[in-house]
Amino acid sequence: MTENKFVKERNKKLGEKTIEAFKKRHFDAYFCNDKEEAVKTVLSLISKEDVIAWGGSTTLAELGLADYLENNGYKTINRDKAPDAQSKQKCAYDSFFADIFLMSSNAISEDGQLVNIDGLGNRVAALAFGPKKVIVIAGMNKVVKNLQEAYTRARTYAAPCNLQRIAAVANSKTPCAVTGSCGDCLSSDSICCQIVTTRLCRPQGRITVILVNEKLGY
Repeated sequence: MTENKFVKERNKKLGEKTIEAFKKRHFDAYFCNDKEEAVKTVLSLISKEDVIAWGGSTTLAELGLADYLENNGYKTINRDKAPDAQSKQKCAYDSFFADIFLMSSNAISEDGQLVNIDGLGNRVAALAFGPKKVIVIAGMNKVVKNLQEAYTRARTYAAPCNLQRIAAVANSKTPCAVTGSCGDCLSSDSICCQIVTTRLCRPQGRITVILVNEKLGY
C-alpha cells in the first residue's frame, strides 16, 4: 500500500509534466487520478449528436467506454459487432468520417509525443487524419523517458502483448506470438506494419490526450 502511494505520487508529478509538454505541442491534454475520472472527462468532451468510433484497445475495454456509449444512446460505429469481415472493413472505413475517434497509445514520451504501431493501419490513419476529433486515453504505464524508449516499448512490449490477445482468436504464428519476444519478422500476420510518431497536433487541439494515474492496457 505504501509503495502504491508513492508510485501514484511519482506518476502524478510526471503526468502533470507530460501534460504540459503535450500542450506545448498543440494537443489538448488532461491528467486524471483514476479510471472513473477519465471516463467522466471523455464524456464531457463528446455529445449524443456525435458519431463515435474507436480502434481496437484494451484500455478502452478496461474503462468500459464502448459498452457505456452503446448502452446510453450514443451514435457509434462498432467494428466488433460487425457480422463478417466485409462489414468489419466497412466499419473501419466509416470511422474516418466519425466526429470522435477513441483510442489509446502504445507508448508516450515524457516530452509529449505519441508512438503507435498498427497492422492494418486503420487506427494510426484515423489518428493522423479523418475524424474531426481524436481522444487518446492512456495509463501512466505507457509513459517512458524519450522517443527511443517509446519506440522500443511499442515494438518489444506492446506488440507482443497484443499478439497474445490476437493469437487467442486468430491463431497467429508470428515469432512474438510464439515466444513472447519481438523477432523483427516479415510475417503476413505481423501487426508491426505501420509505426507512427505523432510529434505535433495539427490542427491545434484536434487530438486530446488523457493520462490516467492507473495501469491500463499493454
